[in-house]
Amino acid sequence: MRALIQRVSEASVRVQDEVVGEIERGILVLLGVEQGDDDSVVDRLCERVLTYRIFPDDQDHMNLSLVDIDGQLLVVSQFTLAADTRKGRRPSFSSAAAPDVAERYYEEFVLAARRTIDVVETGRFGADMKVQLVNDGPVTFLLEVELA
Repeated sequence: MRALIQRVSEASVRVQDEVVGEIERGILVLLGVEQGDDDSVVDRLCERVLTYRIFPDDQDHMNLSLVDIDGQLLVVSQFTLAADTRKGRRPSFSSAAAPDVAERYYEEFVLAARRTIDVVETGRFGADMKVQLVNDGPVTFLLEVELA
């Protein structure tokens, strides 16, 4: 499972002309689910996202997490993050989880986040989405968690 996280001052996601998710200061997560991912992977990755220290403290060092700043979270499913891009000129999606499995783990990730923080917004799984964000920094990290 992979999460591309971006520290944002604001972010939103639209499906057609409708805003389906919108946050202020926090993290935009683009979430990719891979074959073999399970509940333990979901829990570990969610915990990492929520506690990853990417927000500045009083000395402007990245020492604070989303939980520390009481920030907001926008979670968007991102099938293409599961692509194998190591060779060739076209991505391979053979390692991506089947859509029904990916949707289940996406929803579990969202539920796990909602148990910890107050504002968790989402995109719409499988939809053609338009994501807008103001990347604060810019600060972007790719977090990966594999089966133990």
